[in-house]
Amino acid sequence: MKTAAEYEESLRKLNLKVYLQGELVENPVDHPIIRPSMNSVKMTYALAEKSEYQELMTATSHLTGKKVNRFCHLHQSTDDLVKKVKMQRLLGQKTAACFQRCVGMDAINACDSVTFEMDQKLGTNYHERFNKFLLQMQEEDWTVDGAMTDPKGDRGLAPSQQADPDLYVHVVEKREDGIVVRGAKAHQTGAINSHWILVMPTISMGEADADYAVSFVAPADAEGIYYIYGRQSCDTRKLEGGTIDVGNSQFGGHEALMVFDDVFIPWENVFMCGEYEFSGALVERFAGYHRQSYGGCKVGVGDVLIGATALAADFNGVAKATHIKDKLIEMMHLNETLYACGIACSAEGNKTASGNYLINMLLANVCKQNVTRLPYEIARLAQDIAGGLMVTMPSEKDLRNPEIGKVVEKYFVGVSSVPTEDRMRILRLIENLTLGTAAVGYLTESMHGAGSPQAQRIMISRQGNLAQKKELAKAIARIETK
Repeated sequence: MKTAAEYEESLRKLNLKVYLQGELVENPVDHPIIRPSMNSVKMTYALAEKSEYQELMTATSHLTGKKVNRFCHLHQSTDDLVKKVKMQRLLGQKTAACFQRCVGMDAINACDSVTFEMDQKLGTNYHERFNKFLLQMQEEDWTVDGAMTDPKGDRGLAPSQQADPDLYVHVVEKREDGIVVRGAKAHQTGAINSHWILVMPTISMGEADADYAVSFVAPADAEGIYYIYGRQSCDTRKLEGGTIDVGNSQFGGHEALMVFDDVFIPWENVFMCGEYEFSGALVERFAGYHRQSYGGCKVGVGDVLIGATALAADFNGVAKATHIKDKLIEMMHLNETLYACGIACSAEGNKTASGNYLINMLLANVCKQNVTRLPYEIARLAQDIAGGLMVTMPSEKDLRNPEIGKVVEKYFVGVSSVPTEDRMRILRLIENLTLGTAAVGYLTESMHGAGSPQAQRIMISRQGNLAQKKELAKAIARIETK
């Protein structure tokens, strides 16, 4: 397994083409806006080195019997599924940000069972190709970005009906040695901190969309791939050189538009090419795994936000107020509800035909449906308790100013025993988690990541087995089925 230092060094060897604020970035690793997100991924390697976290952060490869980072592992039991959620909560607690590596873990687990079932039915050899890549991924301890979301254009039209065919990634040429693909993937979490990209279709395809039913892997710096870095609220605070106003100066997340400009993919790296009837299964399983993930990562970040809010109450001198205590209890209740759903869908998982384990899909969708709602209430309560100073206090430069710094210290103190700087730091952290750059990974991602709310409601409708519930009611009411 890679050490944290080796991971950072491996990124420096990549020749990524990244645009940020209209300029080509010479060194993504050390760019002040990008680096905090790299630090978050780096934590997935750092914790795996520590003996006290080995049980959660590592697993035994079913391919080699060697110890591997859990992010490179295929779930072999419900215990693996549960440990995944616990690991994600831990990392959320350590970074208070999106640590980005979950998407690739969820992608490999979805691809494993789907490629196996494709081969069983169609006589293809996609699963063998997938296993060869997985073996490399485990041996090299790669961070892999799972790329599913296309720009989509007109949502009322199928991929092949779009005015611009490139609004969904598609095959433009088939060669004897591989395929050429064109298009883009949007909102790509952690793409610039990844070694490889695993592309999947974004929706269930029909026969007319066969060219869009494509799955493959490519190096993150492959010829023809480039990235346009996404803006986040308050992101330029990272350019100011301080640590207070950023809120979370060490860690962060990022998203990017990933463009495929006629990228060549050798056949050995292709896992689906035109088998449209399996595209829906790949989308649903990836989405299910990723909806499970949110019962861990968002809970870990929630733990930090709740702790910050409790400290704000202490620093404001209101911690003993009954309504403050009640609001903190409510925040904890909501956060643990999310965690309970993540654990439940894991414990109720089942074995697939390929041998890896799939979560309970109904409960995974219930988990994510709750995630689209409860973090917003947790954030609202945090802002309520923190108070208006969270968004009106002066800057760190004002605090450091030799003339007015003492004035800032004097008038923005809370409890006299707590330094004004400490109060400012905790309020900026709450601002960051609920309004700033971290709010992308905590709130907006809670809403739209792994599918927006209606996507989960559709799956709950499909899997909720309403017909069986009617029969249960008939039996109790003694109504005969005719």
